[in-house]
Parts: sequence; C-alpha cells; structure tokens
Amino acid sequence: MLPTNLLIGVGFIGAILMFTRFASLGRKLVIAAVLLLVICGLSPLGNLLLYPLEQRFPPWDGARGAPDGIIVLGASIEADLSTAHGTPVVRSSPDRLIAAAALAHRYPKARIVFSGGSAKLISNDAREADFAGAIFESLGIDKSRLTMERGSRNTQENAEFSKALLAPKQGERWLLVTSAFHMPRSIGLFRKAGFAVEPYPVDWRVGGRGDVLNFTNIAIDGLGRTDLAVREWMGLIAYRATGKIDELLPGPAK
Repeated sequence: MLPTNLLIGVGFIGAILMFTRFASLGRKLVIAAVLLLVICGLSPLGNLLLYPLEQRFPPWDGARGAPDGIIVLGASIEADLSTAHGTPVVRSSPDRLIAAAALAHRYPKARIVFSGGSAKLISNDAREADFAGAIFESLGIDKSRLTMERGSRNTQENAEFSKALLAPKQGERWLLVTSAFHMPRSIGLFRKAGFAVEPYPVDWRVGGRGDVLNFTNIAIDGLGRTDLAVREWMGLIAYRATGKIDELLPGPAK
C-alpha cells in the first residue's frame, strides 16, 4: 500500500488495459500514476508528512544526569545480507547505532539494549540482534554491557519484549533511541506496555521549518520520504484504531 508500490501497480494495470476494450480507462490510469509519482517524488509532499512526526519530541536534555540504560530499536541492520556475507550489513538508519554507541561512551555505567528481530514474513533465522553486538563491540562498547533482544518483529513487540527482558525498577531512567519520525509511535507503544522511557530522537530526514516546502531534484529521495511517512502514519492510524496506542500522535509527557 505504500505510494510507490501502489502507483507502479496502477500504472501497470493501466498499461495492460490499453490493449483491451478498456483502453480509455487504461490511459487515464497510466497518466494518473505518472502524475502522482511525479508529485510523490519531486514535490514537498514527503517533507510535509514527515515534519510533524519528527518535530513531535525535542532533543533529549541530559541536564537530569546519567540514565540507567539505553534502548536502541532495530531497523538498521539487514540480517539476511549480514548472514550471507558473514559480517554486519547496515542498510538504513545508522544514526540509531551511532547515537547509542556515543551515549554508551558518555555514560559508561548505563546498560545498552538492542531490540530487533526480523520483520520479514519469510526469512531464515537471522535476526538483527545477532549482529548488533559485533557493531557495538567494534565501536568500543564492552560486551558485558550489552543485552540483545532478538525476538521482536515490530515496534509493539520491541516495547513488550524489552520490558519483560529488563524488568525496569521504579525510579530507573531508560532512554529510547530511534528515528525521529518513528518516535511518536514508539513512545505510544512503550507507554501502553507500561515501560516509562525518555525519547532520544535521531536520524532526521527533514531539516527545519524552512525546509518543509523544498522540492527535490532526485525523485528516488522524494519517493523514499513519502513512502516512509505514509508507512508511519498508516501505523499510527492502525495502532490507534486497534487500541494499541492511546493517542493518534503521542507527544511529550505532560
């Protein structure tokens, strides 16, 4: 249902119909698909959809002191490729890993937890967490500080499985490191799971307010931002409709 996939599908169906008695409809579908791909790829649409997600939480303020632990969510490591090549392969959102490693060095007593299994419906037993440890160790983080949660398949399970694994105590402070656009849904799910965490957003895709209306001259970048934003908004709507989060757009604690 992502825009790129959907519009390519519509255009393909339209192209087939052009060779049938529904040729007129086919031409309209092809034209509509091309125009909408242009809008999604070159217009500010992706920026407009991502900006309210990324700006929902401010940067973390370290004035309150050191946290007890740092949870970093997966979606950075391509587990199947890592297995095939015998080394960690980071395909997207590397800021999550980099920021967590930087925090680990800044707060040497904090525990580091990586939560990430596999979201694929059909895959081998490879999990992101199987390779995350090696990345953190290569960045100078001692293995004794690392906890790997490899069972989660989605953000809801990130929250639930992390809580079950860590059993956070009253008064402990845990940071949650994930992409800024993903933070509202993540915070909503951790709250629903009863795990109080402090948001540490990273991996921004849009600059300041003045950048929101910028056009792009690289269509694949615009399509990527639009797909990313639509996927996130679809997740928020679906999770709110099914009661998995209590607000459509979770924000800072009041």
